[in-house]
Amino acid sequence: MSFADATIKRLPGPIRPYAEQHHELIKFAIVGATTFIIDSAIFFTLKLTILEPKPVTAKIIAGIVAVIASYILNREWSFRDRGGRERHHEALLFFGFSGVGVLLSMAPLYFSSYVLGLRVPEVSLTIENIADFVSAYIIGNLLQMAFRFWAFRRWVFPDEFGRNPDRALESTLTGGGFAEAMEDHLEHEHERAVERDRHAGTVTPMRRRNRSRRLDDSPEPRISKTL
Repeated sequence: MSFADATIKRLPGPIRPYAEQHHELIKFAIVGATTFIIDSAIFFTLKLTILEPKPVTAKIIAGIVAVIASYILNREWSFRDRGGRERHHEALLFFGFSGVGVLLSMAPLYFSSYVLGLRVPEVSLTIENIADFVSAYIIGNLLQMAFRFWAFRRWVFPDEFGRNPDRALESTLTGGGFAEAMEDHLEHEHERAVERDRHAGTVTPMRRRNRSRRLDDSPEPRISKTL
């Protein structure tokens, strides 16, 4: 049993079915928390040691490592059954949407600072710090998380069971999709046969059977050829 499954099993009964239905979201949130710890640990380690005079450089390095870790964990764990794209195309979309997510996470901080004016000297330093934390780390991260989860499922890893054909077949069989697919296939083949016979001026065997059946059901008496 994976860590996510074990976590879901420990949840209270009323919310457990919802969590099981949205297991990808649970895994995505766990990956987000993990990469946040990686980002913070690398940033403060570099900032307090070899890159003490260069905090921006430390943050860039920490962010790059965190994004790479996020791609690997999401691809191999959160969305491990999804795929459908070539690796380089998939990675390019992942990093592109991650960049858009970073910009979205900055929007609440910008609004708080320059639209609401929650900066010193308009407000106290304590209010400024609280506003920055709420806007950047709570609202911003939630906004970024919602966008990235939607974008990853919709564009980066679009096909469910794209990297697991066995599960795709199992889902089709158990969901009744196999019978529907076969029925649609047979109906399509019959329509093609009728179209070919119509152009050729003939009648399909199924139509001949139907015509014979209608003649057999006719109320007119049948005359025997035998004496």
